[in-house]
Amino acid sequence: MKPRNLRRRVTAALAAVAACAALTATQGQAQAQAQAAPSQDGTLTPATKFYVDPLSKAAKQALADVRNGDFANAANMAKLASHPQAEWFTEGTPDEVRAKVDGLVRKARVVGRTPLLVAYNVPGRDCSQYSSGGAASSAAYRKWIDAFAAGIGDRKAVVVVEPDGLALLPRDCGPAVDPTGELTATRIADLEYAVRTLKSKPRTAVYLDAGNVLWRPVGDMAQRLLDAGVRYSDGFSLNVSNTHPTDHNTRYGTWIAKCMWLATEGPDWARGHTDWCATQYYSPAAPNDGTPGNAVDSADPATWRWTDAWFDQNAGTPPNDALHHFVIDTSRNGLGAWTPEPGKYSGDPEIWCNAPGRGLGPRPTADTGAPLVDAYLWIKIPGESDGSCTRNTGGTIDPEYGIVDPPAGTWWPDQVHSLARNAAPRLTFNR
Repeated sequence: MKPRNLRRRVTAALAAVAACAALTATQGQAQAQAQAAPSQDGTLTPATKFYVDPLSKAAKQALADVRNGDFANAANMAKLASHPQAEWFTEGTPDEVRAKVDGLVRKARVVGRTPLLVAYNVPGRDCSQYSSGGAASSAAYRKWIDAFAAGIGDRKAVVVVEPDGLALLPRDCGPAVDPTGELTATRIADLEYAVRTLKSKPRTAVYLDAGNVLWRPVGDMAQRLLDAGVRYSDGFSLNVSNTHPTDHNTRYGTWIAKCMWLATEGPDWARGHTDWCATQYYSPAAPNDGTPGNAVDSADPATWRWTDAWFDQNAGTPPNDALHHFVIDTSRNGLGAWTPEPGKYSGDPEIWCNAPGRGLGPRPTADTGAPLVDAYLWIKIPGESDGSCTRNTGGTIDPEYGIVDPPAGTWWPDQVHSLARNAAPRLTFNR
């Protein structure tokens, strides 16, 4: 090896190790930065700074890469580790979750930062698919949420409540799962309980998950949010574990916010009618005459102008503080959604599941410049598998990777290396 190349590799290795080791010290200096504090009522402001775990999986991967002599990936992992990511709470007894939540918010308080937490333990989550699990009963779940909130106490925190829990209700899991509707009614009541309980803490911001732009129609999701108590929260979250572009989710979230306003605060004709709102699939404002571009196509955002037009005509421009705000997960949407080659799969290609060739998206920040978007966040931890995806091929192998994907939530070094290499914008250290 040439001396110059050796020096470069050694320098990269030392930089990676130093960056990981410096995270704690860097955060320690943040306590004195008054501008980093959110408002005292728990809402996010553009000045909010999020907590970075100095012992994150990415930080550990950086050190593992150095030991393996993989200096390029080590440097990327050190950069990744300098950015804030969510901490997921998915199981445990009430005492266990209270202690774990308390430990996280305590560490964040010491360095004057705001931690991002995900509550993911609702009964029957994920329709018993890749991320199945959850509390044994509604009563057990509510005790778990009580303990979660107690762990936060009066300290700063942001909580995303139950990713997919509202977009994938028991009634959506199949006709035999909830024939009476009782499970769905219980789920909605449990989500409202979680929102109200967590928001009762004085410095906690709460966002109820609402799926993503290519899932539930605008009016359907607006009604689900209203039913599940979004009015008690700071808003809703979008795109968790998904790759849809940030601007697409911003439009979707804005439509949902305006639809909820129309149905609750708007003109008399619209009260109670989220089902009349234009969607990402259809707009009454479009000619709908069969001419290309004259109807809304969910796969063609250029046609979403018809949905924008409907809301402009019917909602006008209500003030931003009258609309529900939202946050967007940008942890893997830098290159947008993955689309397999036409005809490659005869069944559902599971475009959301360990989508290949994706990249990290916009960096986490509460200074988005978008009026209704409170933050871009890395909610899904980059590098954790979505599950053992098969693209509905009938086997156990994921044909996109040629292996059996790791179980949901398992750390996957190859995936995180790819996300970092493909980051858009390019990955840099968080200063």
